[in-house]
Order: sequence, then C-alpha cells, then structure tokens
Amino acid sequence: MILIPFACNNDILALGENKFGDIMVFPFETLEDLSIRLSSEHELFRKSVREFVEKKIEPIAMEIDERDEIPRDLLEDMAKHGFFGIGIPETYGGQGEDHISTVILVEEISRASPAVSVVLGTNELFAIPIILFGSEEQRRKYLPEIARGEKFGAFAVTEPCCGSDVAGIQTKAERRGDKWVINGRKAFISNADLADYILVLARTSPPPDKRSRHMGLTFFIVEKGVPGFRLDQRYDKMGLRGSHIYELVLEDVVVPDDNRVGAEDLGFLIAMETFDRTRIGIAAQAVGIAQALFEKTFKYVHQRYAFGYPLASFQAVQFELVEILAKILASRYMAYLAAKLADEGKREFTFVASLAKFFASEAAEEIASRAINLHGGIGVVRETGIERFLRDVKIIQIYEGTNEIQRLVAYRQLIRILREKNLIPEEVARLVL
Repeated sequence: MILIPFACNNDILALGENKFGDIMVFPFETLEDLSIRLSSEHELFRKSVREFVEKKIEPIAMEIDERDEIPRDLLEDMAKHGFFGIGIPETYGGQGEDHISTVILVEEISRASPAVSVVLGTNELFAIPIILFGSEEQRRKYLPEIARGEKFGAFAVTEPCCGSDVAGIQTKAERRGDKWVINGRKAFISNADLADYILVLARTSPPPDKRSRHMGLTFFIVEKGVPGFRLDQRYDKMGLRGSHIYELVLEDVVVPDDNRVGAEDLGFLIAMETFDRTRIGIAAQAVGIAQALFEKTFKYVHQRYAFGYPLASFQAVQFELVEILAKILASRYMAYLAAKLADEGKREFTFVASLAKFFASEAAEEIASRAINLHGGIGVVRETGIERFLRDVKIIQIYEGTNEIQRLVAYRQLIRILREKNLIPEEVARLVL
C-alpha cells in the first residue's frame, strides 16, 4: 500500500499500487504505447528533406538571419516539394495528416534555419482549427491553397494585455445580422505580413463568472485586405530572424458568419486543441537546433588543437559531447512519441507534447551554451553561426505557451487522465485543477 497525502479534508488518501496498474508505463496502458515504429517511407522523406535543406537553405541560413528576411523563391521551392501540404488531408490537396512527418520536416529544416520552419508552424496554426472544427466549405476554400503554398496563414490570439492568459483577451466581435464586426489589437503575431488569411480570436459574449473566463470566445477567418484591418508595429526581435512578428489592428472589420470557425463561444477550446498539436512541432524545432549544434561542435572539437592535441582528446570535452547527445536523444524521443500518439488518436499525446516542448527547448538552450563554450571565442562571433541558435531557442521557449505554462498544462493533463481512468477521486481532481 502506498500512502499519498492530499490536501483534502485533512485526510490521507490511500491508493493501492495495483490501482495505478504497472507504474513502469504510467500513465499509459501498456509498453506498446511507448514504442515508436517509423516506416521506410519516413526515412526516405527525411533524406529528401535533408537534401533539400543542405542544398537550398543551409547556404543562405546566415543571410536570412542577417537580413531578417526569407527569400520568396525559397518558399516557392518548398511549395514545389509539397512541404506545405504535410499535415493537410489529401482530400484537400495535402500530403496527409501524419504528425511524425511534420516532426521530421520541422526538425530537418530547423537544423539550418529555425526561422524558415516558423512558416510551416504558422500555416499549421491556421490549418488545424479548420481541419478539426471548420465547415466543409471552409476546408475546400482555404486548405488547398495553403497546401500548395499559394497562400499562407497566421494565428492571432495574443494581445498587448494577454499572452499566456488566453481567456483575458479584449478583442471583441459583435454580431450584426449574418455578419460580425471585430474591434481590437493583436500582438506578436508571427508571419502576419506573409499571411493571406489570419485566424482571429475575439470575445463574442461576456463570461458567466470569474471561473468561466474561458467561455464566450470565438474564432474568425480574416482575409488580408478587408477594410479596417492593418499591420501596425513590427517588432525587432533577438532570434528567429527572417520570420517577422507584428501588432495587428482591427477597426470595425466586417466578416460574414461563414468565416466563423467552429461553434460560437467555443474559441478557447479550439485554441487549446490547436496548441496541443502544434507544440509537437515546437519541440521538433528545438531538436533540430540541438542536432545542428551537436554536429557543428563535434566537427570543431576534432579539428581544433590546443596544447598540441585535438580538443576532443580531452576527457572533459568527451563528457560534454556525450551528455549533449543524450539530451538530444531524449528530446527527440519525446517529440516523436507525442507525434506517434497523436497519429494513433490517443489522448495521452497532449501530456507528452507538453513534456516534449519544455524539455526539448530547455535542453537545446543548455546545448547551445555548451556549444558556445566548446567553440571558445569564435562561439560568440556571428559569422560562425553558433550564437544565433541560442537566440532562436529563447523564443521557442516562450511562444505557443511558455515553458512554465507547459509544466502547468502537463500536470493538469495528467490529473485529467487519472480522473478519466477513475484513478483519482473527483473531489481531489477539482481541488488541484
């Protein structure tokens, strides 16, 4: 018998070991849930993406960072290879809904330019709500253009007042007949300048009480060029240069009810369902960054001599390399496991995705710092391309839910899993959620 203390009526809740099942695989059902089986098609895809990256992206990665601009012809080349169709069902012109392929694609591109992978991410943020909650008309209208790379999407939730507090947004949408009038400001919206279509979250009704602040939010598709919509301030950020972030202004923007995505007042749920999936790609970005740093550092320490010996001959350097590789393998496993569980439709993927996002991004930051140290003086020189990954990964730790939020989300998801399986009393679940 295991005694687990809970702050519930000053009692101690006794839970038998067998009630949790096999602790080794908790919170999953069996060891099979922990397995990842990749196909030969996945490996062929990975090799084709890496070939593209090394030919088309790697040679201009530093230029993208320095100029803070992604060449349009690069995006056109990516479209020709079908990269923007990954994750979109074939019915709507995509390559299929395979989260593992998305992870492969994002990781390989992030090895060279994490900023370029952000374009894939913002498209995904736009497409997933439409795939999951949009009307058939919306899917047929917007998804094929996104899949072909002819149009781009963005996702506007964050506001000057509110980032992690999605329920606190102040943008409002008022129904007028069969149309909606939207007023408000959005901030830190990635690729808003590139996007042709932007998903905007707005409050359509007041929340019933403080505990239900998440209610009364609704998503709308706003097409660029509509009267009252404009890009305002462009932020000059430290990393992910090439992918721009803007503040958006919506002044009496009129959209038809046909542009409403999902049921009215269910926007918060849609946002959370979207983030559950897109944070898998954020973890993949971090893995790609870490892999790039390992490859560059491994090569450098075997070429650089100190005191007459290669740096790699010193035991301290060898330990550093092995510890870096261990963190990469752990990060990659969690990212791929989350993708695999999502592909299988298992709800536990949301828990693993949160773990993967914060673990991989924090591991990548540590690896970036170690890589800089192992490079010595040239590690902080822009021309060597090492320090930019540290700048990039700091942003990855923040957007689409800060790592602190991910820890909170992961815990709450864990409690919900336990509650669904009747492994924790309802009263306790209510108190800790």
